[in-house]
Amino acid sequence: MMGTLRDLQYALQEKIEELRQRDALIDELELELDQKDELIQKLQNELDKYRSVIRPATQQVQSRSELQEHQRTKRQAISAEPANVQQLSHVTLPNVPKSAKSKELIKSAILDNDFMKNLEMSQIQEIVDCMHPVDYDRNSCIIKEGDVGSLVYVMEEGKVEVSKEGLKLCTMGPGKVFGELAILYNCTRTATVRSRRNYRCQMKV
Repeated sequence: MMGTLRDLQYALQEKIEELRQRDALIDELELELDQKDELIQKLQNELDKYRSVIRPATQQVQSRSELQEHQRTKRQAISAEPANVQQLSHVTLPNVPKSAKSKELIKSAILDNDFMKNLEMSQIQEIVDCMHPVDYDRNSCIIKEGDVGSLVYVMEEGKVEVSKEGLKLCTMGPGKVFGELAILYNCTRTATVRSRRNYRCQMKV
């Protein structure tokens, strides 16, 4: 009888320990799930920010396509080249001397950019060759939201802050392209870019 009671007590302790471990595992999984939910929400917020920048450019392109129906097929085929590409094809671009390091930085930045990486390598090389350096002091406004854009930039040194309607979207460091949407889609600037440190970039007309 005593042996049976001890066996029951031992079995009960085992069950209690098993339940404790199971509860601990559930707590751990719930914490992990909460962390993943938080990460998903953070990524969703970042995606919404970038969509708020890209959407106006897309809307402006669609509006122009409706007004200029005969250009739409061509724009789709060349995938993000300027609307006046025929004029540009007859222009001789200057070759601006620069170090091998600067050339590699510009090329890598373009290939890392979702909107420019599909350009022909010959086009990318032309952009690399004709870009020239420009310096900005801290807190300089490099691009202003709503302005007509005619320049694209590749960051070489420093840091910039990107904002839309007064709200900060992100910061960017060396090796990043910006200003490309207004050039590729022939629209106004979709965001404001300010230098947060003394800044040097490569610029292309």
